[in-house]
Amino acid sequence: MARVRLPAAALRTRRARGTRLPALELAARPNPWLCALGLTAVVLVGAWLGLLIVGNVRAPVGPMDTTMALRPSLTGGTKINVSPLGALTLDSHVAPVRLDVNVDQLDPLRSQALVDHPERLSGLQDEVAHDVEHGTLDLAVRSGVAVVSGATALGLAVYRRPRRALAAGGLALALLAASGATAYATWNPKSVLEPRFSGLLSSAPSVVGNARSIVTEFDVYQKELARLVTNVTKLYDVTSTLPAYQPDPATLRVLHVSDIHLNPASWKIIASLVEQYKVNVIVDSGDTMDHGTAAENGFLDPIGDLGVPYVWVRGNHDSLTTQRYLRRIKNVHVLDDGRAQTIAGLRFAGIGDPQFTPDRSTPTGGDAAERLAGDRLASALRDQAAAGTPVDVAIAHEPAAARETDGEVPLVLAGHLHHEGTEVMKYGTRLRIEGSTGGSGLRAVEGKYPDPIEASILYFDRDSRRLQAWDEIKLGGLGLTTAEVSRHLPEEVFDQRLRGGLPSTTPSPTAPSPTRS
Repeated sequence: MARVRLPAAALRTRRARGTRLPALELAARPNPWLCALGLTAVVLVGAWLGLLIVGNVRAPVGPMDTTMALRPSLTGGTKINVSPLGALTLDSHVAPVRLDVNVDQLDPLRSQALVDHPERLSGLQDEVAHDVEHGTLDLAVRSGVAVVSGATALGLAVYRRPRRALAAGGLALALLAASGATAYATWNPKSVLEPRFSGLLSSAPSVVGNARSIVTEFDVYQKELARLVTNVTKLYDVTSTLPAYQPDPATLRVLHVSDIHLNPASWKIIASLVEQYKVNVIVDSGDTMDHGTAAENGFLDPIGDLGVPYVWVRGNHDSLTTQRYLRRIKNVHVLDDGRAQTIAGLRFAGIGDPQFTPDRSTPTGGDAAERLAGDRLASALRDQAAAGTPVDVAIAHEPAAARETDGEVPLVLAGHLHHEGTEVMKYGTRLRIEGSTGGSGLRAVEGKYPDPIEASILYFDRDSRRLQAWDEIKLGGLGLTTAEVSRHLPEEVFDQRLRGGLPSTTPSPTAPSPTRS
């Protein structure tokens, strides 16, 4: 049966007279929810197309030519692409838009002027801050025009009604303004101090300086961003090799590894990190082996060639046979009973895992044995403090044992869980859990995706022997070639810099803070 549609004038007349419309005519009216959904889709797609086509801004930032753009994102943040070296990702804000900054090239004239007149570097921070502010203002205006134009044009093409098209453009502008307000409200100036590197930049920690410069030179977001740009400029100036990490005489560097699980590739990675970061000492929080048999002992021989002290505690996959073999290797310091040793300027104490469970089907006895081992370690730490020789770093394989040392030591290191994590416990001790430096060994193939290879560089002040910063290093697991480095500061160090003071040079309890991972 053919559907009968009354003229618009007749419909208005019936409504004015209060006459009920036939069911057939009501069915012909569009669903308001579908109309709203369609308009939303037009606004989002049109705004995205507008940003993609005309939303880019080319802006000079110091000696560099850059392209800035806003892109839709579920998590927000800022991504700085430094082609061909890689990228830096900053958790600068939480909003449905991400700021992308592409470093296109160095301007030859401006770069040569810096080379000829190095004294201009002192004023580069103010110049970069002004350039970034000017570029972001231009980007905001251009992005507003882009989203309005894109949504309006798409609305006109879809609805063919100017009023609907203008409504789409207005909604797109409101959406952009709300996103900008959200980004402003969640702006995190600390993000520049904790970048994540990828690509070749992951092997160039000098992009953000060493731990000492981070602590003593921290000021505000714009100055740190300017310093970052300055160092990226230096990277471009050296075309043959990436800059080497410049060791600070007042910084002790500790490489924390764990859960190697017989992965032979781990030794090459560890040796590379030792050389690149000028590591003073390596800490291994256990599970170096898989079954702890004597046949596996030859796997440990490369430790003697690493060239730095190797501090080790027994994990639940390491046997006493493994422990005795390690004691015979030069530069290895086995910590087992809570006794402290001073190694590379830091005082360490640790305890081996009380359970040897290489077969996962064997009952472990629960956490009671682990907590008992942690109690023994905590008691040893109290004895050291009473004797006037407090411990700087405690080590246990199982986090349950490490938690028992809360309040007795500034920092305790652990492993076992095969993923990284950091938290400040109730009484002020920071617990740092390392991931698997062996990518979980043969277990890497059990899941859908291989486990990453993880390690950390811990930076300590040589005088106070307190943790100043740490770099989390994550490499792609079996068959993958990705690399990521992220830098982190303890909350108390960051807060003291905000107040304009330096971290204390004498040990003091760390204030509790929310868990971070």
